[in-house]
Amino acid sequence: MSWFNKTVSTFIDKVPPSTIAIFAKRYIAGDKLDDAVNVSKKLNKEGAMTTIDVLGEFVSTKEETEHYRDLAIKVLEEIDKSGIEANLSLKLTQMGLKISRKLCLSNVEMILKRAKELGNFVRIDMEDSTCTTDTVEIYDSFRETYNIGAVLQAYMRRTINDIQYLSDKPMNFRLCKGIYDEPRVIAYKDYDIVNENYKYCLETLFKKKAYVGIATHDEKLVFHAEKLIREYGLGKDEYEFQMLLGVDEELRRIIIENGHRIRIYVPFGKDWLPYSIRRLKENPNIIKSAMKGYLK
Repeated sequence: MSWFNKTVSTFIDKVPPSTIAIFAKRYIAGDKLDDAVNVSKKLNKEGAMTTIDVLGEFVSTKEETEHYRDLAIKVLEEIDKSGIEANLSLKLTQMGLKISRKLCLSNVEMILKRAKELGNFVRIDMEDSTCTTDTVEIYDSFRETYNIGAVLQAYMRRTINDIQYLSDKPMNFRLCKGIYDEPRVIAYKDYDIVNENYKYCLETLFKKKAYVGIATHDEKLVFHAEKLIREYGLGKDEYEFQMLLGVDEELRRIIIENGHRIRIYVPFGKDWLPYSIRRLKENPNIIKSAMKGYLK
């Protein structure tokens, strides 16, 4: 990691939100659902699908969970109404996981029922390690009834075991590296080991006939995924690539031009700060690029 990246990762938490907002705009569709729909329409025209995420993580009351539940259902209905090629990403903490698992399950099932009625798909996002076991178990409990997927993080030491545990039924996963700051006993800290585990998990998922959203901006991993896709003879509807809004748009175009399907993660909402801080820690070059543009 360069000195610049280390500096950004160390001090980003102390930067005023108004300053972070300048650099975070490219990651966020906007404050409103209409903003996410409009961004999705633009991406659809460029040949990319999307998954829409309602930002907001620190939920502490039942009423807040109901607000986010209803907003998630509104996202599904707006996707259907507008005809965009999109699905929904969902955080369990928004649904009340930290308040009551029973409350969380009730909220999630209401969303899944509406998605099923509309013929759409819901992806349960993976959050920090305090949520991993609950997320795996909740995904497992719903996957035979609803069109649902989950997320696996390659930096987590447990991930290959989770794949084995879940491989008794059809699987649908987004495979990413992972972004939360976890202790070494839980997560691999070495960049090369994380990449090797990503490759290992991806090939294991392909062997087990899982549908995988190959979520990475690392061209080395994109190359390795394309190699595995050829080796396993996968059709274009048996996998997809996934990327974040605003990150390496040139690589996105290359993936599309190579004939692959790709889905872009499109977050919206007023609670953008925690998400943006994590993204800027993950990719400090966003700040460097913005500074260069400003100086020009």
